[in-house]
Amino acid sequence: MKKFLALILAAMLLLGCAAMAEEAAPALTKDVVVLFTSDVHCGIDQGWGYVGLAALRDALVAQGNHVVLADNGDAIQGEPVGTMTKGEALIDLMNTVGYDVAIPGNHEFDYGMDRFLELTGKASFPYISANFNKEGELVFKPYIIKEFDGVKIAFVGITTPKTLTSSTPAYFMDDAGNFIYGFFQDESGEKLYNAVQTAVDAAIAEGADYVVAMGHLGNEAECAPWTYADVIANTTGIDALLDGHSHDKDQVTMKNKAGEDVLRSGCGTKLEGIGYLRIAKDGTMENGLYEWTIDFAASELFKNDVSIAVENATAALNEKLGEVVASTQVDLVIKDPATGVRIVRTAETNLGDLCADAYRDQSGADVAIVNGGGVRDIIKAGEITLNDILKVHPFGNAMCVIEVTGQQIQDALEFGAKDVPSEFGGFLQVSGMTYEIHTYIPSSVKMDEAKMFVGVEGEYRVKNILVGGEPLDVTKTYTLASHNYKLKGNGDGYTMFDGCKILQDEVKLDNQVLMDYITGTLGGVVGEEYADPYGQGRIVAVPEKPAE
Repeated sequence: MKKFLALILAAMLLLGCAAMAEEAAPALTKDVVVLFTSDVHCGIDQGWGYVGLAALRDALVAQGNHVVLADNGDAIQGEPVGTMTKGEALIDLMNTVGYDVAIPGNHEFDYGMDRFLELTGKASFPYISANFNKEGELVFKPYIIKEFDGVKIAFVGITTPKTLTSSTPAYFMDDAGNFIYGFFQDESGEKLYNAVQTAVDAAIAEGADYVVAMGHLGNEAECAPWTYADVIANTTGIDALLDGHSHDKDQVTMKNKAGEDVLRSGCGTKLEGIGYLRIAKDGTMENGLYEWTIDFAASELFKNDVSIAVENATAALNEKLGEVVASTQVDLVIKDPATGVRIVRTAETNLGDLCADAYRDQSGADVAIVNGGGVRDIIKAGEITLNDILKVHPFGNAMCVIEVTGQQIQDALEFGAKDVPSEFGGFLQVSGMTYEIHTYIPSSVKMDEAKMFVGVEGEYRVKNILVGGEPLDVTKTYTLASHNYKLKGNGDGYTMFDGCKILQDEVKLDNQVLMDYITGTLGGVVGEEYADPYGQGRIVAVPEKPAE
């Protein structure tokens, strides 16, 4: 009996040792800090800049941390240094900084699919995405695993399906107009959630101790059901989601599908902040933001190997971009001067008016439209440089004119106003017409699984549309000016112009359209007719039903 008890005790001790061995799995000897950037938009010498990012990384390493450097997309577009090199200058700089991993954002595709894939080939770091696919096959690996002190950390990439309409849809199509590239989009979001879950499960099966999702998802209503909150709520196994796309700086903890806490972190745009996720030696995690709050860029404070690369990238451009081409007597805005909130995607602004007027003036069309998401930066009162013009229109879209019916105009305005008072990058600034948005009427716009316009099922919230001061005739034919992104490429989901007769086909780049209007038609001076930051009354919001 004693021998039997001794055997039982020995077995229990062995089991205990085995349990202790499992608990004593490889442990970190140093904290791991994941530094991440999102929506840099070519802001290479703004805020932290790439110089400050490298300095921060080096300081953390010197303090005894493992450091991973990650980018969550929209790095290569947004400033002339990107536009004039079609993104290559940014890839070169990211190589110099020493990024470990990146994911594509929607604007990585703005120079075309072939160019994007060419640029990823030039990168010395991998691009990953669990949902970017060509005809169902993933283009990149869905995740990578980095190992520190025997501890494996998986990084899973996720790119918003909204990319199909917030970049140029035609770039994702074959010559026949069929989508061959996609992001596992559907109306329910299930395809995306399943793709992410498959990648997470595979990473865990490969031995990942932690799973860090790198998202270009955001929190905007127009991105549902593909926001970061949608993905977290419908998956398990993700420990933290480092996010971009909506330019927010929110630090959030929310529950996943299993009721477990997941950290979510945003870091703003233009390197105003660098996000971090710290995985401590004891296994705890903390997310946060290193914000740059000094009134000059970090490149003026730090000097390192990246400094030379940034200087070389900008030197050749500065002289040309600094040329004064015109002047303005007024501030031209995209944000509400009273609150600082961006309104160009929800309401009329004077810069929106100016840009739309430029298209109508330069084309001779009856009316013109410009998407608010394509009006990217302000112009302050004073001298206007070439750089100022390029920052307003950084995408290199080209002016087109088409024949449309009044019904197509009405549908376009309705689609653009579907999310008001929430933002929509496809919100329309206009010239040659005026309209009201009756916001008390719920939007009845119908979209397909890719968020492309299908039709209007109920009452229009856009009313009292006037063209040239006369009521819109839905049966009449008008000429409409905009750019190829909107009129030919289904940009932002605008499908109602498919099949329209093209009268002018990509005749002039958008920034040239704006510059020629200011320097030519306006005589080089933007005057008092654009003084009101809220515009000239072309777009009026009606929040309550008028009394009958």
